[in-house]
Amino acid sequence: MHSKLAITILVDNEASEGLSREHGLSLWLETDAGHILFDTGQDCALADNARKLGIDLARADILALSHGHFDHTGGIRHVLDQAAGIHLYCHSAANQKRYAIFGDVAELISMPSESVAAIARLQSERLHWTDSPVLISEYIGLTGSIPRSTSYEDAGGPFYLDAKKRHTDSIEDDQALWINTASGLVICVGCCHAGLVNTIQYVRHLTGVSKIRAIIGGFHLLQANEERLQRTIAELRSLAPELIVPCHCSGGSAVELLRNALGESVICGHGGATYKF
Repeated sequence: MHSKLAITILVDNEASEGLSREHGLSLWLETDAGHILFDTGQDCALADNARKLGIDLARADILALSHGHFDHTGGIRHVLDQAAGIHLYCHSAANQKRYAIFGDVAELISMPSESVAAIARLQSERLHWTDSPVLISEYIGLTGSIPRSTSYEDAGGPFYLDAKKRHTDSIEDDQALWINTASGLVICVGCCHAGLVNTIQYVRHLTGVSKIRAIIGGFHLLQANEERLQRTIAELRSLAPELIVPCHCSGGSAVELLRNALGESVICGHGGATYKF
């Protein structure tokens, strides 16, 4: 089993005093298999927070992307320029154009062009597509596309592949990173557009491990209806993770419901927080 794991939230909507905050997410993982950066935020906060926290992004061995939205991929160029020899893991659909449309207003939310160009310049042997599950090491993996099995979970918003609302975006590139530790699975999620329950159950299926030690990241319950919230809480209660760390897009009212229902296992994430397993 994995014997050493520390996860630091580098970028989040909230941050410790003295750190930068932004709408985005980035996690720094220190593992037996090396240093892994999971997402990059929008870019502005990443380098500043890393410097203040004493984290050298040049030491990153792996950059893994949860999905192709701007608030998770804006710092790609900076990271690839800093870390010589870094390997990038992402879904092949991560760089497509995509929009969030509220009323008649279409907002472009896809990966920034600078990030797309940086990936295109990367040597082929350092670029790994994760449309299917991929093992990074014996005890660390990426899910690739996550099956949408539940009836009550959706992508979490009015997402489209065009500005005229002709083609909905299920965000098929959404994926999670998992680490199998001696005390159970630790699951890192970006926005959980595939659904938190779908994500957890798929990781359990892939690994054959039933115990969840922790789940950290964005749960995207901002617009979840009452049924989804209650069924998600019921599933989490059944699985009984020791630690649940909602970040970024989880939604304040949803997090409050989680805390009221699940108690001290729910700890709100913020930039600068570190969790050791």
